[in-house]
Amino acid sequence: MSDNQQNNNTPDYEVEIPSREQLLELVTSNNKPVHFDEFIRHFNLDDERQAVGLKRRLRAMERDGQLIYSKANAYGLPERMDLIKGRIIGHKDGFGFCQTEDGGKDLFIPHHQMYSVLHGDRVLVQPSGKDSRGRTEGRIVRVTEPRDSNIVGRYFIEHGLGIVVPDDGRISQDILIPDADKSGARHGQLVVVEITRRPSRRTSPIGRVTEVLGEHMAPGMEIQVAIREHDIPTEWPSEVDEELKKYSEEVPAEAYEGRKDLRELPLITIDGEDSRDFDDAVCCVPEEKGWRLWVAIADVSYYVRPDTVLDKAATDRGNSVYFPSNVIPMLPEKLSNGLCSLNPDVDRLCMVAEMELGPRGKLKSTQFYPAVMKSHARLTYNKVKKLLDGDEELQQQYQHVMDNVQELERLYNALSAARKRRSAIEFDTQETRFIFNAERKIESIEPVKRHVAHKIIEECMIMANVASAQLIESDKEIGALFRVHETPADERLNNFRSFLGELGLNLEGGDEPSPRDYATLLEQVKDRQDHELIETMLLRSMQQAVYQPENKGHFGLALKSYAHFTSPIRRYPDLILHRAIKAILRKNEGEGKGLVGAWAYSEKQLDELGVHTSMTERRADDATRQVDEWLKCEFMLDHIGMEFEGVISSVTNFGLFVRLSDYQIDGLIHISNLDNDYYHFDQQKGMLVGENSHSVFRLGDNVKVKVKDVNLDDRKIDLTLLEATSPGGKKRSMPAKGSGKGKRKGQPRGKGGQRKNTNRGGGKGRSKS
Repeated sequence: MSDNQQNNNTPDYEVEIPSREQLLELVTSNNKPVHFDEFIRHFNLDDERQAVGLKRRLRAMERDGQLIYSKANAYGLPERMDLIKGRIIGHKDGFGFCQTEDGGKDLFIPHHQMYSVLHGDRVLVQPSGKDSRGRTEGRIVRVTEPRDSNIVGRYFIEHGLGIVVPDDGRISQDILIPDADKSGARHGQLVVVEITRRPSRRTSPIGRVTEVLGEHMAPGMEIQVAIREHDIPTEWPSEVDEELKKYSEEVPAEAYEGRKDLRELPLITIDGEDSRDFDDAVCCVPEEKGWRLWVAIADVSYYVRPDTVLDKAATDRGNSVYFPSNVIPMLPEKLSNGLCSLNPDVDRLCMVAEMELGPRGKLKSTQFYPAVMKSHARLTYNKVKKLLDGDEELQQQYQHVMDNVQELERLYNALSAARKRRSAIEFDTQETRFIFNAERKIESIEPVKRHVAHKIIEECMIMANVASAQLIESDKEIGALFRVHETPADERLNNFRSFLGELGLNLEGGDEPSPRDYATLLEQVKDRQDHELIETMLLRSMQQAVYQPENKGHFGLALKSYAHFTSPIRRYPDLILHRAIKAILRKNEGEGKGLVGAWAYSEKQLDELGVHTSMTERRADDATRQVDEWLKCEFMLDHIGMEFEGVISSVTNFGLFVRLSDYQIDGLIHISNLDNDYYHFDQQKGMLVGENSHSVFRLGDNVKVKVKDVNLDDRKIDLTLLEATSPGGKKRSMPAKGSGKGKRKGQPRGKGGQRKNTNRGGGKGRSKS
């Protein structure tokens, strides 16, 4: 029988019992924990069924961390017992941290406290003093909410026993698998496991295999692992198909009513060569004092209605997830690649931001309205660049849209100048893409070149996002989610300043640097050899952008108001914004058939959706990063023993991370491999210093390295240092160290959670210890 937090008398209980609020009020008003009998007497619960219901509700409140059942058999408040609610973050070395719900500093959880919890558990923790490094330690009091996600790992048979070694290194326990629950898994295969008995201080967790993914090195396996480890939804409820049946492959006839007809306007789409969903189209014409810019965005809100099964599924996904050569879409393909995609030469429904811009790129006025459009050309970034560079053959082919393309470039020049005037932070970090062969093995890793065509679209989308944010901000009744990027946090800012100091650089602005201060710094370093590294460290110093209903501006873009309007096919916050804009138009202009899908969200709904969509965005980022790391390691397996030039990208107490210049791949030179001296980590200055030679390794040093080993299980690349060049130009050659290999992930653990130094044999891709 489940508990209900909202109602005093619900269908879950046959008799009336006190609500959670009433129970908490009683405990709060007492100076000591409250016994069960005291609840009975205080609320005059005479019926035995009331006592049973009360007991269940109190237990539910225990599980949710609202109450603590003490050793004295009484119920008290966690905050009065110095207990802290939080989530366990495991570490590959066996210890962990409690990430507190109130945003306070994480508590350190030592090895012996981690035996009975798993990464992702929600817990109550009691501070228990300081460790030798001055960190506040925590004692696990209770698991209030066990992690609900399954675990991905490799199945092994050890001394006749089946175990699964989790792929996620933050889970420090191996999972025992009874023979009856292995579901046909074979030694070395990747599997998905459900925990059937949780770990304790003396026993390992027990689980059952729910899915066999396949062999460790099978093509595409890295994506299957990431999808499951990060709980990314991939299946559509059967009811979604039923909802989609009402739509054919063409725009419904009734959808044209109440919309402006823009089918003659030469709107064009500009995307990557391999794009399949086109959610934005643009058109620009010159005016006497500036330009008129149309940004037409797929009207997803017409097809995805609030409170439908399809809407719930899209909400759960939150966004599309883009892996190399693979995508998990937010919407079914019938919509994402069909009805909602602005494909060329077909009618499509859209929401339009029609903007009037001054000669210096200033936004003067905006109209929003529903429309029907027809894309006049599907262009790619490379084609647009060739058109602007004077490719005569392409210019002839796209003669009907050339005026639009050329005017977009002129507008971009004005918008780019405006961007510089407001000192938006512009990064020029190098992105890469994987080139696969027919067997989906990586043939090469190539840089992604951004040019004027990318920037044209980027600036047009920014203007539409600014205009939509201003509309939402002007209405006091109907809200949406803003894209908020706050100023850098103090600790990260101080670390960034220390890093700059080691390079002889400085960030102006004191404790509150402005975007202009950052832009000035980037301009100063743009010609330096280590400019990419500096940009990377600058990015790390900043806070993560989030979705929230309260507008706090966008620091990186140096904008007071910013929201996401331009990608409702792949981002749920954009769909929320479209619905809100329609609701504002309906309120201001009256009912209109073109405003189907309008929806005004409550403050509570927006708060919850902001948290949820920010989480799904991070989930997607983490999953794609994991896949990238896997693929890079797989690629480097064929480069063991080869030498590369690189730059030190991070310095830690255990060694140096080096970014290989050819591939933008990071590898580690462990401190134990720097054997010409004893090296010590200077945390304040972020560098390793030799005890006798006084040699220094710091961020930005140019190095020559050899690939020593690749650990695909841990997604780590081990390097050996051959030569180092400091920023001042002084070279140091390093003596080679022996190539003995360290322990590898995937070994069974001995006492204390540590993996034994034994070899399972037969595991494809696994090195012997």
